[in-house]
Amino acid sequence: MSGNTNTLLSFLSASISWRAGLAVLFASAVAIVGLAAPSLAEDKTAVKVGIMSGEDEDVWRVVTAQAAERGLTIETVVFNDYTQPNEALERGEIDANAFQHKPYLDNQIKTQGYHIVPVGYTGVWPIGLYSKKYAKIADLPEGAVIGVPNDPSNEGRALRVLQSEHLIKLREGTGILATTTDIAENPKHLVIKELDAGIVGRSVEDLDAAVVNTDWALKSGLTPENRIAQEAVADNPYRNFIAVKAGNENQPWVKTLVASYQNEKVKAEFDRVYKGTGISAY
Repeated sequence: MSGNTNTLLSFLSASISWRAGLAVLFASAVAIVGLAAPSLAEDKTAVKVGIMSGEDEDVWRVVTAQAAERGLTIETVVFNDYTQPNEALERGEIDANAFQHKPYLDNQIKTQGYHIVPVGYTGVWPIGLYSKKYAKIADLPEGAVIGVPNDPSNEGRALRVLQSEHLIKLREGTGILATTTDIAENPKHLVIKELDAGIVGRSVEDLDAAVVNTDWALKSGLTPENRIAQEAVADNPYRNFIAVKAGNENQPWVKTLVASYQNEKVKAEFDRVYKGTGISAY
């Protein structure tokens, strides 16, 4: 019986040693794989970035070249409607976008529930009051019809331009999302006409003046000579930025993407394309 017992114990001991050895080998293999294969986010070498059509396409061609030198491939996805890039980013159809300022994003998050965060500034386009009928603010007549963008963030921005020129006065405590209902004083009895941001610039001929976003002013054929007022650049809260889904902001590819934009070669192209109407904001 003792012989059988010793044989059994030897077998069990060998079996245990064999299993322990396998466990060590398995653990080592897992460790090696873990070191050799970083997570998908860390290994991201190609991204899709949503931008608006027009001049920014030229700028992003240079950004794409800069990214390639840093090992990141960028595919730009071009949009023609401001509401689309954030929706596409939220759905995961693109990895980042670059077209908006913080007041606009804040309003989109409030109304749409998006999970999007800014990661790096690009430029600022000071919004201006344009007219093809009058050369200066003082020439605007009583009851002049003034066009403003009708989306919440840009309407408030436009009204503040009018306030800075003492054409209207907004109620005390009014935030950056002011609307025409927040106008407390209107000494010239201006008629404020709310229009889509993409239409207001093309409607200047039919208005006495209009507050137009700079990119739309360029698309509408307006020039600095048509601009009779402009918002201040210093401490401007409307700087545009690159944005990504919340949770991705610290990923290596995001840092590479931002660095691919924030450099002298891109700034030179930005200045060439926007001819001083836009200003690099980083």
